Amino acid sequence: MIQLPNPEKKFVAIAGNIGIGKSTLTGILAEAFGWKPFYEAVDENPYLADFYSDMTRWSFHSQVFFLSRRLQHHRQLVDHPGSVVQDRSVYEDAEIFAHNLYMQGQMSERDYQAYHDLYEGIRAFLPPPDLLVYLKGSVDTLLSRIRLRGRDFEREISPAYLHQLNALYEAWIERWNSCPVLIVPTDGVDFQRDRAARDWIIGGVRECLEPAPVRYLEPPIKT
Repeated sequence: MIQLPNPEKKFVAIAGNIGIGKSTLTGILAEAFGWKPFYEAVDENPYLADFYSDMTRWSFHSQVFFLSRRLQHHRQLVDHPGSVVQDRSVYEDAEIFAHNLYMQGQMSERDYQAYHDLYEGIRAFLPPPDLLVYLKGSVDTLLSRIRLRGRDFEREISPAYLHQLNALYEAWIERWNSCPVLIVPTDGVDFQRDRAARDWIIGGVRECLEPAPVRYLEPPIKT
């Protein structure tokens, strides 16, 4: 039996740097709107150990694996019959992390070009989200939140690395035109614990579900 598309379905993707709060917001929006949350895939990358021992040699293999898993994940969201909210998008692997490896000289120009051509070719067939929510934060905010969640493998992340990723995120959002974007400043905003901040971002997302160009959500007024 052929399943017809649901005209009421919404697909919202949450994007942003390491530690910015993507998973937290995914849960908040899922609860607020009754959407199905899809969290970042945790399949173990069989190239990861090799990548950390020799990044230049194994960066291409590792990124292709991540891209393949992210594309499968994206397809699951598109095929899901109800509304969905996604923790990190397929686009960030290529536009941010693979690009950063290339800029740092840890992926050759030949490998990066082959990877990017693969990404662009497949991306052309993937329906984009209805809304991309970009969580924007300073390096100080990112470092503070990374320390709070206390993951061992994130302890060595340097401010310089986060700064470089922030720059790539800003450039990507600037040229993104596949769907509306909601830019959310997160410095000094705790939407996990602060009810007013949570209502503020839920309201912003609700407003953006109507067709519109890029919006910027102003910080909430503190009383």
